[in-house]
Amino acid sequence: MSLPKTLAEDVAKNLVMVAKLLDDEPEQAYQYARVALRLASRVAAVREAAGFASYGVGKYSEALAEFRAARRMTGNSDLWPVMADCERGMGRPERALAMAGEPEVQKLDRAGQVEMRMVAAGARRDMGQADAAVVTLQSPELASHSIQPWTARLRYAYADALLAVGREDEAREWFAKALEADQGGTTDASDRLAELDGVEFVDALDPEQEADDALKPVAEPKADERKVEEAKVEEAKAEERKVEEAKAEEEPEAVESEVEELQSDEEPEAVETVTVEPEDAEDEGQDDDAEDSAEDVEPTAEARSEGQAGRTEKDGDES
Repeated sequence: MSLPKTLAEDVAKNLVMVAKLLDDEPEQAYQYARVALRLASRVAAVREAAGFASYGVGKYSEALAEFRAARRMTGNSDLWPVMADCERGMGRPERALAMAGEPEVQKLDRAGQVEMRMVAAGARRDMGQADAAVVTLQSPELASHSIQPWTARLRYAYADALLAVGREDEAREWFAKALEADQGGTTDASDRLAELDGVEFVDALDPEQEADDALKPVAEPKADERKVEEAKVEEAKAEERKVEEAKAEEEPEAVESEVEELQSDEEPEAVETVTVEPEDAEDEGQDDDAEDSAEDVEPTAEARSEGQAGRTEKDGDES
């Protein structure tokens, strides 16, 4: 289908952005695909791009609808493996496995058939058939020593399947082979190898990662080390309890000493009150002495008066 020149240019710009952002910014790629789909929904390339954009953000139902539309427009079966994987994403692994046995698979090129084999193995694992997944991936393409665009992903899928059934040594060998073939860095085979070897990589340029790593141990402590740590924790708790008990015993003594200090502060006031009483008693004693002196003086005066009166009478008699 041909489009007007201006419209074709706008659609092309959006499709370019979808291809550019699909791996690193799938959400933005999805938005550009929706714009292109609104502009030219009857173009097979637009429907296919919209399908991959939806697939990249986990919208498997939308992606499957777009892939089916593109397949109807073109009539080829190139999208058959990714359509089967959409069925897996929608929680229908049995339908994906059924698609692996359809005649359309025979129409696929070698790369498409390898892709279909990996989807079928994934469906087996979804259904709990881990051993069958390992067998499904065993093929001439896996045994080949030549490096093809699909080689790294196929070896990686096989290593992951081996690890799922507990064949760790073989899994490590195939992760190493996947890393050897992964010239474009399409897998994380190096990280999986490091994980199996107990090695952890730290990005020296990421301060947030350094902070997170500082808060968590690199490896799980061994059983003996864990027991030692638990013993240290219990010992620390026991020390804390002893300190708390000592504080609890010291508190009554502190209260008693405070009471004694308060009583000693109050005693001088009581002494001052007592010392005032002798002064009052002395004053009263002085008053009593004064009264006694006055009484003593008064009889003396009376005696003198009586004596003078007697002498007068005597002188009168003599005369």
